[in-house]
Amino acid sequence: MDVRQYADLFLSESRDHLTAYNHLLLEWEKDPAARETVGGLFRAMHTIKGMAATMGFAAVAELAHRIENLLDALRRQQRPPTPALLELLFRSGDALERAISVAVAGGQEAVPEAALEELDRAATALGGTAVAERVSRSSLLAPLPEPAAGAGAGRQVRVTLRPDAPIKGARAVLVLKRAEALGAVSGIAPAVTAFETEQFDGRFAFRLESGEDAARIEQAIRGAGDVEQVEFVAEEAHEAPVVEAARGKHVRVDLRRLDALMNEIGELAIARGRLATLVASRDDAELGDAAVQIGRLAASLQSEIVAARMTPVWQVFDRFPRMVRDLARQEGKQVDFRVEGKEIELDRAILDEIADPLVHLLRNAVDHGIESPAERLAKGKPATGRLVLAAVKERSSVAIRVTDDGRGVSRAVVLAKAKEMGLVAAEVEALPDEELFRLLTRSGFTTAKQITEVSGRGVGIDVVSVAARSLGGSLEIRSEEGRGTTFALRLPVTLAIMRALLARVGSETYAMPLTHVAETVDQQPGDIRRVQGKETILLRGKLVPLVRLGELVGAGSPAALKRIPVVVLEVGERRAGIAVDALLGQQEIVVKGFDPPRGTLPVFSGATILGDGRPALILDAGGLV
Repeated sequence: MDVRQYADLFLSESRDHLTAYNHLLLEWEKDPAARETVGGLFRAMHTIKGMAATMGFAAVAELAHRIENLLDALRRQQRPPTPALLELLFRSGDALERAISVAVAGGQEAVPEAALEELDRAATALGGTAVAERVSRSSLLAPLPEPAAGAGAGRQVRVTLRPDAPIKGARAVLVLKRAEALGAVSGIAPAVTAFETEQFDGRFAFRLESGEDAARIEQAIRGAGDVEQVEFVAEEAHEAPVVEAARGKHVRVDLRRLDALMNEIGELAIARGRLATLVASRDDAELGDAAVQIGRLAASLQSEIVAARMTPVWQVFDRFPRMVRDLARQEGKQVDFRVEGKEIELDRAILDEIADPLVHLLRNAVDHGIESPAERLAKGKPATGRLVLAAVKERSSVAIRVTDDGRGVSRAVVLAKAKEMGLVAAEVEALPDEELFRLLTRSGFTTAKQITEVSGRGVGIDVVSVAARSLGGSLEIRSEEGRGTTFALRLPVTLAIMRALLARVGSETYAMPLTHVAETVDQQPGDIRRVQGKETILLRGKLVPLVRLGELVGAGSPAALKRIPVVVLEVGERRAGIAVDALLGQQEIVVKGFDPPRGTLPVFSGATILGDGRPALILDAGGLV
């Protein structure tokens, strides 16, 4: 049995503990007098050390042990950490994260000697004890003597691991390996595969044939570490081991399997739509009943798979506080960073895709948005800037906002840069905010005066805009000069399957995600007005821009209609009416990737297959509104 089968689990749990470690360090930096923080740091590092030793990752265990030693000295001295010590702990945590990644990948996890010595010197200066010997081979991994010759009596052995033992499954495997060095092992209960589940509680049993006495067997088993109890049941007693199978409601599943399931349920949804279309054309009650039942079961299965993919946003958000802290220090700024709505859930595929766009927005806020302490004080602001990352549920979508209280977007600077780049005519004196902010999403557009490590190369906001649209969402920008800026990413909760409104233009059918459909109305041609050369409709006392979809996609204008169907799309606070030839009803659609030909208008976010087998393009609300 190879403990490396637990490498992915070790990586996942180690990252969780490192995230907690970084958050605690950030809290300690804000309040150095807090005594309970160092205890949490010590426990996180102690757990990582134990898990690394269990896995046989010597260098990781050694570095974690040195960090733990320094934290122990700080805990015993009960003194607040100096900025230099905090910086050392931050850097050491980063080094530990790199060592873990290398170890899990199967590489050489060597840690620079200078880093270990620096930790030792800091611990010694606080009255701690420097690590005199390496922990490269933990005692729990030490080889056992050869087993006694000859077959021995069979024994049932029950083992209970400590409740706080890290990676119980890997520890149980180590117990079995040490038992195998003493004799033949069989009858393992629960099965070894159960060790891999999160619900394995550390209790298991096995049959051991060995000539060693009970004391020697117990000594060997306890040598695996974190063993709370070892019991022996004689074979003659014929007593079954009292070990409960791992039970629970959660189990770790490879994301690739969920992706495969989602693809299959997508194909099933297409087939279900096709079946419904065929049944509607036949007068067969029994076939209709069967189709309804199949549709209901498929919908239930789809709902369960989508729910299984939902992940709280904190799994991505938790990496950002440390990044913002380091970036602010690099820029010489003071930033109070807050995260809100961490419990909101998104499809895992969407969550993975928005990580990099959020990095761009946060870096942009620290570099471009928030001023230096001196500049803020001169403007009558607090020296510390405020930066908020928030997730908010909005109907059937999720809005993720990055808000700062910095200098805001200078309309004059953006307009001047647009003229310089030839994006706006020289005689233009002003632009509406909507058009002006859209310039910020143009590739290569930047108002930075010089290129730095953080920004100025003209990439960032355009990357965010493209990412949002590729996910069927949109990017909205709001800014008040001198008061701050908000970037809002509006995203569907799930990516692969969505409900859409179907509309016909000419001979083609188009799908509009219901996430952005506010309402549908019929307009008489005489009610359409022109304001500043653009068509609008009056909706409850407010003018709404009108877009004729047929003219936009090159299908031409339809024959004269007494009433024009209009779909009102809403993205944030922006609205637009989309004039179509006919509305065809709602349908659940499966989103397929779509690479538009060069020169195609940026108004499509994907494609789908309808129930009758025909393809249809999915309209991008953000590109239309």
